[in-house]
Amino acid sequence: MAAERRRTKIVATIGPATSTAEALRELVEAGVDAVRLNLSHGTHDDHAERARLVRQVQTELAKPLALIADLQGPKLRIGDLPGPRLLLKDEEVLVVGEQHPVDSELPVAPAVIGEVLRPGHDVLIDDGLVRLTVTAVDQGRATCRVVVGGEVRSHKGVNLPGVPIPIPSLTKKDLDDLQFALGLGVDFVALSFVRAAADVRDLQAIIRQHGSPARVIAKIEKAEAVAALEEILAEADAVMVARGDLGVEIGAATVPLLQKRIILRCLEVGKPVITATQMLESMIEHAEPTRAEASDVANAILDGTSAVMLSAETATGNYPIAAVQTMDRIARAVEPSMDYRHEMPGPGEGPTVGRAMSNAACDLAEALGASAILVPTFTGRTASAVARLRPRRPIVGLSHHQTAVQQMALEWGITPVLMPQTENVEDLWSRSLESALRAGVVEAGDRVVTTAGTAVNLPGSTNVIKVDIA
Repeated sequence: MAAERRRTKIVATIGPATSTAEALRELVEAGVDAVRLNLSHGTHDDHAERARLVRQVQTELAKPLALIADLQGPKLRIGDLPGPRLLLKDEEVLVVGEQHPVDSELPVAPAVIGEVLRPGHDVLIDDGLVRLTVTAVDQGRATCRVVVGGEVRSHKGVNLPGVPIPIPSLTKKDLDDLQFALGLGVDFVALSFVRAAADVRDLQAIIRQHGSPARVIAKIEKAEAVAALEEILAEADAVMVARGDLGVEIGAATVPLLQKRIILRCLEVGKPVITATQMLESMIEHAEPTRAEASDVANAILDGTSAVMLSAETATGNYPIAAVQTMDRIARAVEPSMDYRHEMPGPGEGPTVGRAMSNAACDLAEALGASAILVPTFTGRTASAVARLRPRRPIVGLSHHQTAVQQMALEWGITPVLMPQTENVEDLWSRSLESALRAGVVEAGDRVVTTAGTAVNLPGSTNVIKVDIA
């Protein structure tokens, strides 16, 4: 039997600290499965070079990697400041739209801030580390009192909890970044500050217009998204629990339970879910995590998250490799205690044939102690249906579509393998087994359970389960 593999996937944001082939290769060797390009920072040239390196390392190491482009979205940010500015408690400061700052005014972009602020509103800067309260508004300028002081720098994020922001879900910058990212061949596009299911549909329509197979990750980080979670889940291909802005918007105390709820709903509907933000924050500066951080990562994994994500830890931190290795060790330590999610349809549920087949394949693999569940799939959807059950047996997702293979790299428990295209079901069985053996995910003599469709190369046609010996 092949060596046991980690099931929870690791997403790493790459930036100045990891923008060389050597650094990226070390990240992948340490356990990274997906790479995030944060389009809120850096130039198109920077990201194009990083994407090129991702595919280069993917080829060199023969390890499929999911490439994620994360759009900035309708995010309010501090404008350009001549230098860091220290705000003192009880100080009075004027907050203005970016294009009109004078003297000591604090500029915020986009300029809509002057239209929406009212006395009593809170203005939170840098994930709430600096907090202001609006005392008066006059001609687009908001007079604020500093409640919690601190240093403010250019381009730090600004949140207005509970205040609707009249900005489209896709800004001009996002549309430019999207066209650029699709040209790079990204596998996923993450949409920031989703407020409604229509935001997801609008992005998907643009992606289809470009002829791209990229899938959409809806980032849950606003109260509106929490209220519309079911509708958003129905449209999105995957979800990210973006705990930084989410915590600022709804309060840190509410985030842990909400995180569990979102992960559970994603498991129930069979959508990948990424848990993100400040998972190993201290490892930006230190080689070891805090005990609380280790517990945080472990609990997200035990909840069933598909992936855990590193942000500044790998983009700008001092210990990017150690951060990935830490996540890998935590996952390996806690995954053996996870339960198989045996699932029977509830009253009134009309399960699809594919979903029923995935249930049966997992049950059969468990009963026989199979070494792996092989899932030849056109788009990766059948493999995702198997992964939602979190079986104890390794899942091998096989496709002749390179994009599907890369997208499956984000799915819990799936080892993605590229296989040749087949013309009939007998060829599909044999090629699947050969490809899994060649990739080293099963060994000769292993018992495997395969689930696939007799209508070869037709998405959604899964209707057969086969038990075989490799």
